[in-house]
Amino acid sequence: MSDFFDECKAYVGFGPGDAATLAALEPVLAPHFAAICDRFYAAVATNATASAILGDPARSARLRVTLIDWMGSGLRGPHDEAFYQKRSRIGARHVSIGLPQHYMFTAMNVVRQGYAAYLARALPPAEAAPAVVAVDKLLDLELAIMLRHYQLDSEERLLVREHRIQDEKLGAMRTLTAGLAHEVRNPLNAAKLQLELVSRRIKRSGDDPKLAEPTRLVHDELERLTRLLNELLSFARPSSLTTVEHDVVAVVRQVMEVERPLAVARDIELALHGDGGALPAEIDAGKVHQIVQNLVRNAIEAAPAGGHVKVALATTLTDLMIGVSDDGPGIAPEIVARIYEPFFSTKESGTGMGMAIVHSLVTQHGGVIDIASRAGATTITVALPRRQRGG
Repeated sequence: MSDFFDECKAYVGFGPGDAATLAALEPVLAPHFAAICDRFYAAVATNATASAILGDPARSARLRVTLIDWMGSGLRGPHDEAFYQKRSRIGARHVSIGLPQHYMFTAMNVVRQGYAAYLARALPPAEAAPAVVAVDKLLDLELAIMLRHYQLDSEERLLVREHRIQDEKLGAMRTLTAGLAHEVRNPLNAAKLQLELVSRRIKRSGDDPKLAEPTRLVHDELERLTRLLNELLSFARPSSLTTVEHDVVAVVRQVMEVERPLAVARDIELALHGDGGALPAEIDAGKVHQIVQNLVRNAIEAAPAGGHVKVALATTLTDLMIGVSDDGPGIAPEIVARIYEPFFSTKESGTGMGMAIVHSLVTQHGGVIDIASRAGATTITVALPRRQRGG
């Protein structure tokens, strides 16, 4: 059963005794369901917004049948997983038709008052009081389940908004980065050419160590700048996506063989978890290779000596999941909030472009990234669609 539903039942104190009480009340209250429906729609008619959504005659007729069934099934139970799923569908429907959530409270109050009034007439006070308590618990559960979908909808909207803001920031950064890379490329190439000429002259004049060492340092720095420039261009102007069906397991295995020497040098156990079978998906294999390589290398660098890095693959009907885990110190929340920012890095020698490029390539595929981190356990999961839109 849903953990959420179990938690709600425990919170309101709903138990087998309440379920038995409600089942016994169903035949007492059932003759009055139609009257309660009348009160419900009378309340709807007094509010212009609710009436516009629920007051259409055809819809009202359908909802009247649904409301009577809802009242009966709520009292009869059983209050199990099927009950929870049915109530969840009702909550999701309310969200989809745009019914403001505060109407859930007023609607539930109409039912609550109707039940209480008819129970007060039908039962002696000693029996009516515990019956009303059981009804209150039930309707509180009903309300919690339905309102949860408004919360989920709000969280989804917030997530979409955050992704949009992130994409806008990255778009602006790409424009700036592309211009910067263009301006740097020509003088950098000129500097490398002049350094090559100087190096040849030094060799012809006897390879003076006093000149050779500074020349080598300049060469190394120019190469580092070249690598950074290439990363900037990869981020700012990613090549178009070329997707064909590939075995993702084969792509991941190739990455792991490339990164294994680094893992061995740092005494890290690098392992692939899965059933070993092929996982075909429509991907740009080169870009997915780059995504996984960045994540695996980061995990190896984060894990302690003697630590572990695990790559796990899984699929759903629509998505391919690639999870990379390490047992390093974890990522602080303030770092997670900035992890996709270009040039942001916690490594002394890092360029700060790795995760920005990962985000860019994942977004190109129409995928998403999730980061779960605490001390001693970090997992970054990339979800990519198995079939590209239109495929």
